[in-house]
Amino acid sequence: MAIDTTTTPPSASTGEPLGNPRLSTRDKLVLFVLCAAQFMVALDFSVLNVALPDLGRDLGMSQSALQWAVTAFALPSGGFLLLFGRIGDLYGRRRLFLTGLALFGAASLLATLAWDPASFLAGRALQGLAAAAIVPTGMSLLTTTFPEGPARDRALGISGTLLSLGFTVGMIAGGVLTDTLGWRSTMALLTVFAVIVLPLAPGLLPESRTPDRPRLDVPGAVTVTAGLLSLIYALSTAADHGFGRADVIAALVAGLLLLTAFTVIESRSAAPLVSLPMLRRRTVAWGNLGGLVTFSMMSTVIFVLTLYLQEILRLSAFETGLVFGVQGILSAVAGTLAAKVIGRFGARRTLVGSLAGQGALVATLLLLNAHTWSVWLATAAVSLASMCHLGAIISYGLTVTSGVPDEEQGLATGLVTSTQQVGLTVGIPLLGVLATTSGDLLSGAHTVLALDAAIVLAAAVLIGLGLRSRTVEPQPLGTR
Repeated sequence: MAIDTTTTPPSASTGEPLGNPRLSTRDKLVLFVLCAAQFMVALDFSVLNVALPDLGRDLGMSQSALQWAVTAFALPSGGFLLLFGRIGDLYGRRRLFLTGLALFGAASLLATLAWDPASFLAGRALQGLAAAAIVPTGMSLLTTTFPEGPARDRALGISGTLLSLGFTVGMIAGGVLTDTLGWRSTMALLTVFAVIVLPLAPGLLPESRTPDRPRLDVPGAVTVTAGLLSLIYALSTAADHGFGRADVIAALVAGLLLLTAFTVIESRSAAPLVSLPMLRRRTVAWGNLGGLVTFSMMSTVIFVLTLYLQEILRLSAFETGLVFGVQGILSAVAGTLAAKVIGRFGARRTLVGSLAGQGALVATLLLLNAHTWSVWLATAAVSLASMCHLGAIISYGLTVTSGVPDEEQGLATGLVTSTQQVGLTVGIPLLGVLATTSGDLLSGAHTVLALDAAIVLAAAVLIGLGLRSRTVEPQPLGTR
């Protein structure tokens, strides 16, 4: 059946005014469970960063080995997203979501009690595997529970706000917990989250799956998972050691070859893991490009500003956390306004405008210098840019998933979350290293910020042109 996204009800995808949708008590509880799980995973991305030096000393991990505390989580969390999203579609999203929550709680407990590097890294890898099950199934449960229109727009707005807030809270909470209770408390916090959410979920979440339950595309699953694992490993390792290492080059080549093989397999499969016609939809292709750019470029800005504030302005870790705390507050404010903005202007225009605002505000950071007053400019610019960033996060998710039938929501949200994970992974290796390898950190930071702003602004123009037509060609999702 052909789908025309221009015939959807008045919603963010059409740009027609929205009402103020009221959610029932049960809807609010469902939204709480799904958003709490997403917040927990977002928290895990950043809560450990400040604790790494203490962790290394306690477990006897070398400086070079500490990168695996991050990479061990990033590899499975990004590599298995598409596979688990599709498994949820076929065999039950609720079932896989609950399994992921249980595994996440157990893995966090293992990391909390770790007695050596191997046990800690095993816990981190299992956390990443659980996150790969929680994120796409949680998002698809949200999009299938709340019908397309005002209710879904509002739900995704709240989810996007908590996602952004989770990263910021993790940065602040990680420092506070490590200084007061030790690094293990950062992992214990995640265990507590899982213990709170898991008992509530079974009685609230409905089961959903595709009605026909076709066979799982095993060759496609193997190639895309191995390709994503290779790509994420290469980019994560390059962030610390550069692109010149043999294992980085080999992993990059292997990842690209495997993903190329994946596209060939999908074009010939009777039951493809990824519907290639879906990828040819303008909303899916351009929306995911917007997501990739906003995540990768904003993560680079945060990385560079963290170095700038501590190495050039000599702020303490706590003072640096306060700067990003302001960013988190304004992001939360942006989340409350996002549904209204999207309802007035439409998800596509909001995506383009948000990217343009993010790029312009990052460009103002080129005025930063070694004087102490620059901290006020940095705080204001990054906070306002984060508001635009949050608008881009919410609107790109709506753009990609609008008009997609319920039976393919796991696939659509798997693409959304894969884009998110790859974006968070690629930004710092591709641009951030220019700041750390520069002889002059301030000059290197300016170079990175200039490139960052240029990329975001160029993406805004390209996406605006790609989505400029009001009529999106319908694509039969069930055919090749």
